[in-house]
Order: sequence, then C-alpha cells, then structure tokens
Amino acid sequence: MNFSITQRTPVYVASVLTLAALAGCASGSAFTPAAPASTTTPEAPAQAGRITVFAAASLKATFTKIASDFEAANPGTKVTLNFAGSTDLVTQITQGAPADVVASADTKNMTQLSDAKLIDGEPTNFATNVLEIAVPPANTANIASFADLAKPGVKVVVCAPQVPCGSATDKVEQATGTALTPVSEESSVTDVLGKVTSQEADAGLVYVTDVKTARDKVKGIPFSESEKAVNTYPIATVGASKNKDLANAFIMAVTGAEGRKVLADAGFGTP
Repeated sequence: MNFSITQRTPVYVASVLTLAALAGCASGSAFTPAAPASTTTPEAPAQAGRITVFAAASLKATFTKIASDFEAANPGTKVTLNFAGSTDLVTQITQGAPADVVASADTKNMTQLSDAKLIDGEPTNFATNVLEIAVPPANTANIASFADLAKPGVKVVVCAPQVPCGSATDKVEQATGTALTPVSEESSVTDVLGKVTSQEADAGLVYVTDVKTARDKVKGIPFSESEKAVNTYPIATVGASKNKDLANAFIMAVTGAEGRKVLADAGFGTP
C-alpha cells in the first residue's frame, strides 16, 4: 500500500506542476496584449479641441468668464471669443466666417440664421436683459427718467435700430409716446457705453448688465418702461462647425447651473 502511493505521488505532483505552468503561460499570453492597449488610451480629455464663439457685445464679461472656466475644467480646450453687435455677427456668419457657436441678444437675429439653415436644430434661450439709462457719474444733464432723454439739449446716444438694443429702444419709445433725437446711433451696446464713459454724451441707453459691468464709470438710472422691451438671448451651434461635440459642450456650460450663476451675477434674467 505504501509502495503504491509512493509510486503515484510523483505523477500527481508532476501533473499539478504541468497544469500550473500551462496556466501561467495562458495568463501571460492574456496579459501581454493588454499592456499596449493601455498605452494607446488618450491622455487628453474627451472635450479637447478648439472652438470659436460669436457672441453679442453685451455678453463680453460673462462669456469671457464662462469660457475661462470651461477651459480650466477641460484641459486641452481653447475657446476663441468674437464679440460684436448681433446683426454684425449674423452678417459675418452668413458670409462664411468660421464659427462654432453663436449667441445673439435677441431672437430676431437668430431666426435669420435659422431660416438660412446656418445653425443646428432649435436655439436655446438662456438669458434675458432690459435697458437702463447710463449717465456720467456727475449726471450734469440731471437725467432722472426716460422722458428726460427727450429734453432739448440732451445729448443722448442709442444703438442703431437694427441692433437688439436699438430695437428695444424703439419699442420703449412707441410704448411711451416719447420720441428721442439721438446725437449718435451705434452698432453695438458697448459703443454706446463708451460714448457715455468718455463723456461724449449726456446719457446712453444700454443694458442693465452693461451698467453693472461699468461700475463707477457710469451711473445707472432704471426706468419702469424698460419692461416694455425685454430681450431674450438664444444660443446655438453653427451648422458649419467642425467641432460640434465641443460646441455643444460649451452651450451646456452656458445653460447649466454654473453658467446661469455667472449670468445672474452680472444682472441677466432668466428666459
């Protein structure tokens, strides 16, 4: 009995060792292709790339902040910002200017792009804005109301009628029966603000957000009639964009919680 066991034991041990060796070889062959697979995993984030964002002039401060935060949250991304009056942005895109995202200060200009099939899908409304009177800090013209802007001798500057802030001005004039005689009509709200801060004008009609951004450079005079012309801001991906995934991600950053906070802090309302 002892002899018999002694004779079989080496066979059993050898078999176990053989199986272990085979298992080790199998394990090694399975691990080998896995190593190069891990080396091919991209280190850059999914949202890496470059996009160009065309945005209304009144969005300069907020979109600069949102773009900076977006780049920080997505290393490897680059957001180039182009600010201008909404009508100018539409003209640029219509003429083939490279853009990935467009944000307008009104729905009218965005509709032009939509009708021309230059954007993807339906635009998303993300903010609202109303007008406010901006005057130099000393307010030497003693402006206290919208009607005061029509007083003889008052040098008032407004946006051109085709620009969203100019269209809003027209609506307020019609709603109140007050006819203004501006000394200048500018192509963007920032140009109007510039005329006031340089004291080339006694007053200018800009957005609430522009007055807040200018801080002590101007004095803001709210007027109740501004509610007659609330501008809604839409945003969309440009159809010709070559990086639509990143463009859509940026739009989500604007319309998401963090983007909404930046906009709210700047004085924008919700649509």
